[in-house]
Amino acid sequence: MVEKCNIVIAGVGGQGVLLAAEILGNGALIEGYDVRVSEIHGMAQRGGSVVCDVRIGERVYAPTTPDGMADIMLGLEPIETLRYLRFTSSETLIVMNIKPVKPVSVLMGMVKDLSLENIIQIINRYYAKAILIDAMDIAMKAGNPVVQNVVMLGVLASTNRLPISVNAIKESLKQLVSPKYLELNIRAFELGLKAGETYSLFRR
Repeated sequence: MVEKCNIVIAGVGGQGVLLAAEILGNGALIEGYDVRVSEIHGMAQRGGSVVCDVRIGERVYAPTTPDGMADIMLGLEPIETLRYLRFTSSETLIVMNIKPVKPVSVLMGMVKDLSLENIIQIINRYYAKAILIDAMDIAMKAGNPVVQNVVMLGVLASTNRLPISVNAIKESLKQLVSPKYLELNIRAFELGLKAGETYSLFRR
């Protein structure tokens, strides 16, 4: 059992940031950990910037991750990943979806837009442990683009940094996802798992 694992999940409203956090948090409870899942910060409505914290350990007291203390950054959208890098350190594992979904702040000109190429350069320059993957492509293979968040959970589960087993995440999906959509979500998770394993082999 790990002493602690701080996970920050960043994305845009409508991408399923909160559901991803709930699936991880519930999976941690299944494994016997203490866990805190933060409230959503930012604008939860579709198109707004959203970030959640999932803190896992033997004893967890505070719901939010201090700056620089994230063990894992799960970025469902590139600009939002970049926006919340203050929670990370050089040791943080970055798992980022490279499919952009422009947040409202960018569309309104409130925040400077960056090209995907620039964002990838920044990630690769400062983070030795990074998995950059097209979750949209994998979600489409699963059958629906809406399950990109579950694809990303599969990619994350393929690493050795998550203190939650594959079986615990699948059980969490069964408990939290409507039976009508469970098969789709399990398929998305398994495709993400396979993609992550392939990526890890490639990186070696």
